[in-house]
Amino acid sequence: AESYLQIDKIIAACKATGAQAVHPGYGFLSEREAFAQALKENGIVFIGPNPGAIAAMGDKIESKKAAAAAKVSTVPGYLGVIENPEHAVTIADEIGYPVMIKASAGGGGKGMRIAHSAGEVAEGFARAKSEAASSFGDDRVFVEKFIVDPRHIEIQVLGDKHGNVIYLGERECSIQRRNQKVLEEAPSPLLDEATRRKMGEQAVALAKAVNYDSAGTVEFVAGQDKSFYFLEMNTRLQVEHPVTEMITGIDLVEQMIRVASGERLAISQADVKLDGWAVESRVYAEDPTRNFLPSTGRLVTYRPPSEGPDGEATVRNDTGVFEGGEISIYYDPMIAKLVTHAPTREAAIKAQARALDAFAIDGIRHNIPFVAAVMQHPRWIAGNLSTGFIAEEFPDGFSLPQPEGEIALRMAAIAIACDHRLNSRKRHVSAQMEGWRKVEFERTRIVSLGGERFEGQVSEQGGAVTIAFPERSLTVASDWRPGEPVWRGTIDGVSIAAQVRPILNGVSLGHAGAYADAHVYTPREAELAALMPEKAAADTGKVLLCPMPGLVKALLVSVGQEVKAGEPLAMVEAMKMENVLRAEKDVTIAKILAKQGDSLAVDAVIMEFA
Repeated sequence: AESYLQIDKIIAACKATGAQAVHPGYGFLSEREAFAQALKENGIVFIGPNPGAIAAMGDKIESKKAAAAAKVSTVPGYLGVIENPEHAVTIADEIGYPVMIKASAGGGGKGMRIAHSAGEVAEGFARAKSEAASSFGDDRVFVEKFIVDPRHIEIQVLGDKHGNVIYLGERECSIQRRNQKVLEEAPSPLLDEATRRKMGEQAVALAKAVNYDSAGTVEFVAGQDKSFYFLEMNTRLQVEHPVTEMITGIDLVEQMIRVASGERLAISQADVKLDGWAVESRVYAEDPTRNFLPSTGRLVTYRPPSEGPDGEATVRNDTGVFEGGEISIYYDPMIAKLVTHAPTREAAIKAQARALDAFAIDGIRHNIPFVAAVMQHPRWIAGNLSTGFIAEEFPDGFSLPQPEGEIALRMAAIAIACDHRLNSRKRHVSAQMEGWRKVEFERTRIVSLGGERFEGQVSEQGGAVTIAFPERSLTVASDWRPGEPVWRGTIDGVSIAAQVRPILNGVSLGHAGAYADAHVYTPREAELAALMPEKAAADTGKVLLCPMPGLVKALLVSVGQEVKAGEPLAMVEAMKMENVLRAEKDVTIAKILAKQGDSLAVDAVIMEFA
């Protein structure tokens, strides 16, 4: 609020540096008419649409009015400004539940709440207004019908200052959490050519109606029957623009700059051809095992996969962070966008899965385990998507999948290969006692992995290791060295990558969406390890822990108060999101250890229960 939302500071920076133009990026002031107007008045070019188009489309209330006037199909809702919770409840009752409460100037999932009852409308109204004010400097909200089992499909448009507008196909953005996209792909597995053309032509008609003259996105909510309704228009570059670039070969940022300088589009609608399939994973600093709550801290390790060709696929990683950098509580948790492109959807998904396996991040919690698991999910692979995907497929929340079947066997082989490499190094330790017999290592290895036990016989030939399991033998080849966070190699000639972190008597592994500690033993070590007691987890049922690093916005109870399950206890803000912490069972507040305004670390105790 004191930096990137301050128009005068940005203009001052332009003048101090001699900048001729500003590209506003994805958020902040990118959809504010006042910002584009202020730049214009100071002789600085805004690399985006003209102020009038922003006013008509960037404001979600006004954009729906414009869409209705252009005879574009719209979702039922109330397009006026709503002043108080009582008014919001009245409107929601008339529209019918569920409803979506949405910030007029919003974007990126901020200032949005789904409500299924009058009580949820009242609370959601307050939260949406507050988030909208802190994120966009505009607290207006509106209410519309929430379409059940919808898909989120958007059309990329591109216009110039000479009245030309084209569309560049669609993107499927249905996999979301907290109304914010996690995975995107282009094209959509739902659409056929006729529906694509119909949506594209509506998007172009809407853009022309407001004299749109830059890159922009017209978002639609689509039914599984291919019906669609206008949702909103984002008058800026989208985070997911790379998937469109990969399938069209058109650099959207380049086109925005060319249009802003006054050039005509050199591309006609007939020139737009869709080639292959692209998939994007947003890599977020968040903990998927804690309901995707934000995570902050230092990037102790940040090593993305290599960009460029990967067989028939191509890997691209757009990022703005670096190893050793810090993820703060003040901005959006997205740290990278991993994109793969291939001739087919199946090949693009497989390439994405390989790239995620090779993406090493330490120091913060991140969502790579989640998106890696989705890449293996049958429903995702089948393209049977909706915005309810995460809630429906992970109703009890996300937990790290345990390895099974072929994936478990591959992980056991990698663990044994790592252990064998470590043993090989030990043979060459210098200054060993002369005359002492050469150390001979046991060739039988037993791997305890995710509750399963694998026994393999190790043999080495020509730089590769063959591991004979009872069911079959696997040949493993890799130049992995101890200490490297990613194991890359081949298993039976197939390229494989896996996350590898050292633990006592083994390695912690992540591969193909599955995660487990692999303890590697000799037969005698395995016998002794089976006798070791397991440490019991601490009981946290009598305390409220802060689920992520954040700022205490409000304490909603007092000492001695009796609280019922589901009632709010406190509100913690992190990365522009206000998170209400609720009682999981009936409790009495015994002690409150935090106060409003405190900055807390993850798992800090906020209050104790009697």
